[in-house]
Amino acid sequence: MTTRPPLRPLPPPGDLRAELARLVHATRRLVAAEREGGVVTLPGTPRPPEPPAAPAATPHAPHAATPAAPPPATPPTTPRGTQRAGPADSFVPHVRPLDLPDDWRAPFGDLPQRITACRRCALGEKRTCTVFGEGSAPAELVFCGEAPGYEEDRTGRPFVGAAGELLTAMIERGMKMRREDVFILNTLKCRPPRNRAPLPIEVGACRPHLEEQLAVIRPKVIVALGNHAVRALLGESPGITRMRGRVIDALGAKVVPTYHPAYLLRNAAAKRDSWEDLKTVLRLLGRAPA
Repeated sequence: MTTRPPLRPLPPPGDLRAELARLVHATRRLVAAEREGGVVTLPGTPRPPEPPAAPAATPHAPHAATPAAPPPATPPTTPRGTQRAGPADSFVPHVRPLDLPDDWRAPFGDLPQRITACRRCALGEKRTCTVFGEGSAPAELVFCGEAPGYEEDRTGRPFVGAAGELLTAMIERGMKMRREDVFILNTLKCRPPRNRAPLPIEVGACRPHLEEQLAVIRPKVIVALGNHAVRALLGESPGITRMRGRVIDALGAKVVPTYHPAYLLRNAAAKRDSWEDLKTVLRLLGRAPA
């Protein structure tokens, strides 16, 4: 006969309240960090119920001469965690095409083709496009995000949605530089399902591609956009609110962490801090902030 271990006594009510407060605080920090990183739907969120199927029509009489209508075609199923795309011409990127020469990828050799063929992690099986990045190589300045989103997965270009429109304004109107004169990329080259945060195994699989890109671009400054980009570039580190404002020597460049443009779209008050970070970048490049 198996004896059960005695139950542990419950802590006093005061300790329970303190523990609950700690759990609530930790949960809020986790949710805020995931949203800042671009996660729209947290893992485990239940899907909305499917609408009930319409009942099949029954003929009024068994001898009806009119043949029954054929059943409607079953629409193709969409794997869970993906977003069904509409017609290819129904999406217009927020960001204009860049004025780059046709051979702008030439300095990278066969790296773009190797990234397109990459299957180092499971993301390669469900992507629509790989997102290599775009810009000039070499370039003094690189902006590094965490991973492609829905718009990027459809177009194969980085930062072309609303966040990309804001990033372009930060570069062109704020820093007085052209988007063509910098290089913009992500730590991952494929979109994670539902824009969730990159997994360590995915970051590790894409890391050689990122390092090879940076070796060709040879930037003086890398702007790390958001928590996940900072951690992918620098390893485990505090949150972006504690990291921004610093300049870190890494990867042969000066790394400047700042908020992700998607976070700035939801938190306009943080734009002031981001502008201070961009002024630091300009000073590192030997340019006078406007």
